[in-house]
Amino acid sequence: MLIQRSTASLFVTASLVGTALAAAPAQAAPERRGPSTVTITTTGWGHGKGLSQYGARNRARAGQSWQTIVRTYYPRTSWGRATGHLRVQITADTTRDVIVRPRSGLTVRSLGSRKTWRVPARVHGRKVIAWRILPAGHRSKVQYKTRSWHTWHTGRGDAQFTAGGAPIVLQTPRGRASYRGVLRSTSVNASGTSRDTVNVVPVEAYLRGVVPREVPASWPAAAVRAQAVAARTYAVSERRARTRAPYDLCDTASCQVYGGFQAEQPQSDAAVRATSRRVVLYGGRPVFAQFSSSNGGWSVDGGYPYLRAAEDRFDRGSAGDPTTRTFSAAAITRNWSGMGDLVSIKVTVRDGRGPYGGRARTVRVVGSNFTRTVSGDTFRSWLGLRSTLMRIT
Repeated sequence: MLIQRSTASLFVTASLVGTALAAAPAQAAPERRGPSTVTITTTGWGHGKGLSQYGARNRARAGQSWQTIVRTYYPRTSWGRATGHLRVQITADTTRDVIVRPRSGLTVRSLGSRKTWRVPARVHGRKVIAWRILPAGHRSKVQYKTRSWHTWHTGRGDAQFTAGGAPIVLQTPRGRASYRGVLRSTSVNASGTSRDTVNVVPVEAYLRGVVPREVPASWPAAAVRAQAVAARTYAVSERRARTRAPYDLCDTASCQVYGGFQAEQPQSDAAVRATSRRVVLYGGRPVFAQFSSSNGGWSVDGGYPYLRAAEDRFDRGSAGDPTTRTFSAAAITRNWSGMGDLVSIKVTVRDGRGPYGGRARTVRVVGSNFTRTVSGDTFRSWLGLRSTLMRIT
């Protein structure tokens, strides 16, 4: 903390040679103190680009069709269709192997050897309780478990399990989860020693596991359908951009939240069917269909003609707005080693759109040792704030 000191006059006497000098104690001026806590109020939830989920819900309640909702949030676009498969990284499976539970119709395929084996329920008269693909350099071992693991086959390259489209139960360190399509052991480095579990699944089956994780399936049908179109478009846009990557998407909010088979619900399944294969195009290509929970009344310019900044009167006061949180001064300054005590914090630049004068573009944090200026998005991320539509008090 910055300290200002006043120096008192020193009165020195020396009665004898060698006697120690005596000084009157200095009087310290009051320290300059900053706030001990910081209160931040936000409106909206998410980055605010593209479709607003709460805005779509409110528009659907007002009678707008899913087509109108999609065109509103992605203007200057046209309709298109998309099919095929998606490769989804299963982030919960942090192990090198891919372990599945036995089921009828289960097969395993070596992608390098191009051989497929039907998986039996018993091997050498013993009941199999689990199957797995274990990487072995540029090869894959297919193993079964009775009391311990045993190697059954070995093939070149990656390998995968499938059950003809029926759900397969995957065992992960977090527990079991079921997925349609293929569960693949996918190499992510040149040596083949590092593998990820990837679910290769048809686009429409993928959406059945995404839509109810992004919005409640019980919302008005038009809103759920609009979400299905946005999610489908986003997914195929990412697929186009990641052809050389080991997977197209992850299964978290960093991409789209995907829950696999167990996430499926009848209402959201109906929304996927009602919008079957429909996507949004710009220039003949699927758009980067970003979406967020709530834009707080103003959408954000996403850098494309179809992601524009615009007032959204259907998304005011959604998502429990406004939301207020209080942070200690230490929670603010811990992002910079050696900053010292918090002296002040202020939004220095806003975009001029929405509450509080608009979204925070830059935030200045003054510490007792130095000052830092960061983007509003960075500041929001560090503190886990809902939005950059913020007021700091």
